[in-house]
Formats: sequence, C-alpha cells, structure tokens
Amino acid sequence: MENISFEQTIRIYPTDIDENGHVNNIVYLKWVQDIAIAHWNSVATQDMKTNLLWVVSRHEIDYLKSAYLDSKLTAKTWVTEPNGAKSDRHVVIYEAETNSVIAKIKTTWYLLDSQTKRPKRIESDIANVFYNS
Repeated sequence: MENISFEQTIRIYPTDIDENGHVNNIVYLKWVQDIAIAHWNSVATQDMKTNLLWVVSRHEIDYLKSAYLDSKLTAKTWVTEPNGAKSDRHVVIYEAETNSVIAKIKTTWYLLDSQTKRPKRIESDIANVFYNS
C-alpha cells in the first residue's frame, strides 16, 4: 500500500515571528495541527468526521532551518500504518521555491469515539482513507 500524502501552502503572519526575527517554534505545532485536520477532512467520510476524533499524544520536531516572514513554505503530510488506536503522522515543511527542508515532524495520534471519548481501534475502513491500494 502507498501512503496518500497531502500538501498545503503555509501562510506566515507577522504575529508568527518571535523576538529573534524568525517563526516561533510554537507556530510549527499549529501548522502540524492545521495540515492534519485539513488532510483528515479531505479523505474522511462525513460519518467518520461525525463519529471519530483524533487527539495528539506526542510531537517530535527537528528544526533544520529558520523560517521568516517572507518565506514561502509548503507542508506535506502522510500517515503510517496504525497500531490499535494509535497512528503516526509525518509532516515535512519545506521552502516551496528551493525544496529545502525547514522542519521534520512526527506526531502520534490516537483515534477516539467522538461520543464516549474512549480510544477506538483504527479498522481497515478508516486506515484505508490514508492509502492507495
């Protein structure tokens, strides 16, 4: 099976810039959340969106270069094979003009039943929305 990747352009706002003149580290977490939500919304059925929700349990970020207000960035994400209720998502943020990687992020997500808020095993119908067979 091949992962279905998802990309989106990142917009940098003046409020994203810290006292060092580059994008603040916490902004990267917002970008990761934004692309994860956009990816899910692009592949999930309405029933999945209504009955399931994802929560993060872990973030790992490797900051490789700084980003600035005028940086033109793209984020690319994909999901790896699930394990029970857990799934890892990868995000690469790169300069759109040079393809130079700015950051690599790995996040661990848990699938929950939206009503009970209890972990829910990621069955094949859910996992398959992230893969080409």
